[in-house]
Amino acid sequence: MIDLRIELEDKKNRDKLGTALNKLSLEDPSFTAKFDDETEETIISGMGELHLEVIIDRLKTEHKVDVLVGKPSVAYRETITSEFRHNHKYKKQTGGKGQYAHIEFRLEPNPGQGLEFINRVVGGNIPKEYIPGVMKGFNDAAQKGLLAGFPMVDMKFVLIDGSSHDVDSSEMAFRNCTVQALKQIINRTGPQLLEPVMKIEINTPDEYMGDIIADINRRRGNIERLRRFRKGSQKLNGKAPLKEMFGYASTLRTLSSGRASFSMEFFNYLPLPKNLQDEIIAEQREKQNTK
Repeated sequence: MIDLRIELEDKKNRDKLGTALNKLSLEDPSFTAKFDDETEETIISGMGELHLEVIIDRLKTEHKVDVLVGKPSVAYRETITSEFRHNHKYKKQTGGKGQYAHIEFRLEPNPGQGLEFINRVVGGNIPKEYIPGVMKGFNDAAQKGLLAGFPMVDMKFVLIDGSSHDVDSSEMAFRNCTVQALKQIINRTGPQLLEPVMKIEINTPDEYMGDIIADINRRRGNIERLRRFRKGSQKLNGKAPLKEMFGYASTLRTLSSGRASFSMEFFNYLPLPKNLQDEIIAEQREKQNTK
């Protein structure tokens, strides 16, 4: 739910870092790592700040790999909310052999089912050897994101029809065609940013409960249940966006004079409010423009 950019202190340790990250991800399925070709940074993802702190410590102590650590950022996701059908031709001529691909497809929301590709082309209008190119283009676009550069989820691509050229068509042409088509139509599919929301549990003496609940409300969270924890103390259960919970341990210590404690775990990805979505998209585009 949190991304962290890391950079090697010594570039000679790149292979060593790759081996260490691969081993850590095999041991812990909730931890992932990927390399950003554009920024030449490694991005590690985990369930929270503490989780990634443990990973960084293991890199340094167990695997003897020293890294520079950036600021944690929320691992948003993108999705669509409405269906759209599109017909797209991709033509490119550069003097020699050209590139040609033509696809007709439907993009649909696929709630809770992840990414799905369905081929419904009949009669060989698109030769079968080019279908993997369409699938790869869909997966490429979904992995990189079409709205703000975050991975896409819960989206179905239905390939309906198309055409090819005897000389100029190729798997790569169909791959490029698909990516180009998806970029063209994304704003017509009701695109939406999703943010990770956490289940939270707070144990606090009664006298601090009001301030703690007010603080959670300011963080766009809400307390759903209160129950007696022990005499003079309450257990508060609720939900809050992960983005708003960065540094919460320190705030809770201050609010309760160090007497309250909390825990949290991932609940689900939920839609980001429109005003915050617009802010995140603007920030991401500014970052991309400065690369």
